[in-house]
Amino acid sequence: MKQPHWMDFQAIIFDCDGTLTDSMPVHFVAWSRTMRRYGIDFPVDRFYSLGGVPSDKIIRMLADEQNVEIDSVVAATEKEEAFLELIHLLVPIDPVMEVVVKARGNMPIAVASGGFREIILRQLMQLGCADWFDAIVTAEDTPRHKPHPDVFLEAARRLGVDPKRCLVYEDADLGIQAATAAGMASIDVRAFHTPRILAID
Repeated sequence: MKQPHWMDFQAIIFDCDGTLTDSMPVHFVAWSRTMRRYGIDFPVDRFYSLGGVPSDKIIRMLADEQNVEIDSVVAATEKEEAFLELIHLLVPIDPVMEVVVKARGNMPIAVASGGFREIILRQLMQLGCADWFDAIVTAEDTPRHKPHPDVFLEAARRLGVDPKRCLVYEDADLGIQAATAAGMASIDVRAFHTPRILAID
């Protein structure tokens, strides 16, 4: 099946973590440090399978499965703080950023993420592209999250573009499912990008 080309669409919507930024290894270190303190096991394959799910929801899921009493909001805040301490390790995913650079100013572009707004903005600021996008939609902006299509549909609404004319760049199965549910074509970044491996202390 031929991969869609961004120039054939009216707008592009980018996921952030693992799509614009090679942040997933950094997130995994932050998750490992935080969950270890609570005695919660969170293996790397499970981590990647939950890409696009907000942190507090992941924590509630893991805690319920492992019978751990935890305040998911507090733990999610601790995890995000751990990530911010490591944000200097963040690097862009160059092939995707090249598309952003080419599309910027030529067509509407947006970020649509299951992450929290502060964390997404900090990442974009770290890469120097926070003001490049016409819309930024995050976990706080929709009641439902990936694999539901809401975050992508909201991005299309803010861009003023028919969802069927939007192309999504994603790196997670739940995100691809959400794009499909929104009626959007998608490009799976995993076809050309492999996340780094960072040591966990």
